[in-house]
Amino acid sequence: MSDHHAHGAHGADHGHGHGHDDHAHGSLKSYTIGFILSVILTAIPFWLVMGKVFDSSSTTAFVILGFAAVQIVVHMVYFLHMNTKSEGGWSMLGLIFTIMVVVIMLAGSIWVMYHMNHNMMPHLMDPTNELHTSSTTMPAATHQMNHR
Repeated sequence: MSDHHAHGAHGADHGHGHGHDDHAHGSLKSYTIGFILSVILTAIPFWLVMGKVFDSSSTTAFVILGFAAVQIVVHMVYFLHMNTKSEGGWSMLGLIFTIMVVVIMLAGSIWVMYHMNHNMMPHLMDPTNELHTSSTTMPAATHQMNHR
């Protein structure tokens, strides 16, 4: 037996409903708006990639990341019903903390991978390295004959 029914049996739960009255539940209209926005925010990046709208792949990646961030907000507002009022603001505070941790972890990981790649293969990062360019453009026997 649930807690609601136990109180109702004793007559102590008059007029309280299900106890969820302070939380915003979605209506069909809000779910429809969320769904339409999600479809649009998915179709536009798909078109950007398939139509090769931008010449640079890094520009396309940044635009898609922007659309992804907007879509995350749409999902949280229209489907998870997150706002500053729900649960006394703790859900929004938890979200902000989570976003900060994820950004720090991603930025740190990218920074570490870039510097690890730079330190592990410095000859690929330095285009003025003549030893590397001369040994790769000429066969070893030709290279030795030219230095005699």
